[in-house]
Amino acid sequence: MHVDDVGMSFDSNEGAIAAITKGVSTSCSIMMPCPWVPGFVHWLKDHPDIDAGLHLTLTSEWRDYRWAPLAGKTNVPGLVDQEGDMWHSVEEVVTHANADEVEREIRAQLERARNLGFQPTHLDTHMGTVYATAGFLERYVKVGIENHIPLMLPGGKDVLIQQQMHFPEAMITQLRNIGKQIWDAGLPVLDDLENTSYDVKIPDEIKNDDKKLQQFKTEKYIAAIKSLKPGVTMMIMHCTATTEVFQHISDSGPVRKGDMLAMMDPAFRKALESENIILTTWRELKNRRDRL
Repeated sequence: MHVDDVGMSFDSNEGAIAAITKGVSTSCSIMMPCPWVPGFVHWLKDHPDIDAGLHLTLTSEWRDYRWAPLAGKTNVPGLVDQEGDMWHSVEEVVTHANADEVEREIRAQLERARNLGFQPTHLDTHMGTVYATAGFLERYVKVGIENHIPLMLPGGKDVLIQQQMHFPEAMITQLRNIGKQIWDAGLPVLDDLENTSYDVKIPDEIKNDDKKLQQFKTEKYIAAIKSLKPGVTMMIMHCTATTEVFQHISDSGPVRKGDMLAMMDPAFRKALESENIILTTWRELKNRRDRL
């Protein structure tokens, strides 16, 4: 049960903390180029058991709230738009950046984490950018294996991710082959990804009613866990404790707040138990893999 976009804003941090400490979320990942990273990492130092990785960030999607690459414009010019920030979309990154620049920025984000005294439990990807080309994916895997850090990559049956992303069979075969490479390197591998929560449309009449929003999003999550297949599946969410400021970042506030409320809903906790879902973390997966 994984929370993306930590460090993106104060609200993002507060939502992730609530979902993990008061709810059933078990893992999160941090967007290192974003302004609220120090706030979360400083909190993390007082909570060393929290499972936190790097949400490798190669895009800056919002209009008025943006960030630049940590490697610097002169070192990764293809990752920078006319405003001096990262490109808004994955497609623009593919058009302008090369694999060397992507690897350079991934390493810069890992370096910043370590400079802050934070050792990530895993690596994953913001907006799926590292999956956009074979070259980007190769460098992502390279850095993870080289540093012996687990990687978010579904290398199993991939039933859900294929249904949700409409990947062709060739792409699924490629993911499974890379999954074997990661496993042979001594790292754990996911069987599947569940990534539908962000695309759920919230009815206008419940956006400002926390009780109804919680019930609505909880029902969606219960349906999602009932679709899971045997194996290790990472379920992605964007838990956010939205304040009046968040609406000036993104209009996704209700979706994100609904994620947080669902994670703290006793009805969802009960459903996890009823469906015999075993919650885990990236740290536990790596520890298990290390013992094999």
